[in-house]
Amino acid sequence: MSSTTRRSFLASAAGLAAGAVAHRAIAAEGQTPDQMLDELMRENQENDATSFDNASRNVRLPKKSLPTLSPSTAETTQTSIAQYETVVAKGGWPDVSPSADGLRVGAKGPAVPALRQRLSIAGDLELNSGDPAVFDSYVDAAVRRFQVRHGLHSDGVIHEPTLHALNVSAERRLGQLRTNAVRLKALTGNLGSRIVVANIPAAQIEAIENGVAVTRHTAVAGKPDRPSPDVRSKITQINFNPFWTVPVSIIRKDLIPKMQAEPDYLTKNHIRIFDPRNNELQPSQIDWYSAEAVNYKFKQDAGDFNSLGSMKINFPSPDGVYMHDTPSKNLFGEDFRFASSGCMRVQNVRELVYWILAETPGWSKADIDEVINSGERKDAKVAKPLPLYWVYVTAWATPDGVVQFRDDIYNRDGVS
Repeated sequence: MSSTTRRSFLASAAGLAAGAVAHRAIAAEGQTPDQMLDELMRENQENDATSFDNASRNVRLPKKSLPTLSPSTAETTQTSIAQYETVVAKGGWPDVSPSADGLRVGAKGPAVPALRQRLSIAGDLELNSGDPAVFDSYVDAAVRRFQVRHGLHSDGVIHEPTLHALNVSAERRLGQLRTNAVRLKALTGNLGSRIVVANIPAAQIEAIENGVAVTRHTAVAGKPDRPSPDVRSKITQINFNPFWTVPVSIIRKDLIPKMQAEPDYLTKNHIRIFDPRNNELQPSQIDWYSAEAVNYKFKQDAGDFNSLGSMKINFPSPDGVYMHDTPSKNLFGEDFRFASSGCMRVQNVRELVYWILAETPGWSKADIDEVINSGERKDAKVAKPLPLYWVYVTAWATPDGVVQFRDDIYNRDGVS
């Protein structure tokens, strides 16, 4: 995991920000953050006076509809700097002891008071809520808010990623806000009324219409050594049931070593080899212990096994990147979602494609479902190409008072 941790942060009227939403620990195929927010809201409405959320009734839940990228976000991010300056001037927040690892509701111990203090200063836990020595329902609610606000799966348990996030200093968070306030100001101009924004450090994609995030998707972004680039482009085409032509960089870095270790790798993964004249070759015809393989085209057949899944979202890019489905759905359930070679894998990509093609005649939801289910290789040209932005934002504040933080996964913040 990178040295900075993914986090979100809520601001209350008293000063710092507070409380985010809560998703419970989820299975590998898991829920989206928005689904988990819905679950928390439902619990809050249904439970009685002992409900965990009544412990923090003045800590606001974030609004799902507020996008990461907007002029108002740039403004509130700048405003939040003063709040963090106040926290830093008062000494920041305490470190939480490694002995807190594994703590959950019902626990007692010397680490709990410091945990309570840390959560209170951040605004996740109201002061004087419950017994100071007990990890009770008040603390459970606050921890789960903290986890969601920091982009972590919210199970209310102080596991290693949560402990790491808790112990990022207030000074560092202040530095991130200062850096990202400048980024956001530069990014928020005339973006367009219908846009798609991928925030790389958050590994998250938003479809934004008239300033409202109408749908939000968990993503898998580029590895630290194969980073996803910043992008300003327009979505022009959707490929259904696509083939995958393996990029030269992946042939060199991944495919050749795979074939050296597993000679049947290409056959098992339905990847075929073609020479420059488009003649098909057999794997046995290539010397896998040389650079010969980079001279050929490697094409994976369409199907459930295809690395692009059932859909690929195209846009002009000098880096040759794109967004796509994936057969590896389990990756969306991870806290650390930086596993691609630069492209973006999109959870629930069909919902995003529905929205992208909503203004393209002949591509209703039923039409999209039909072509996907048929397995037919087909393309849809987007009638009104949609502005697309891949941005690098590790700290931002939305107008509801929520300040969010994420890992500086590519070490671009310049914050020590």
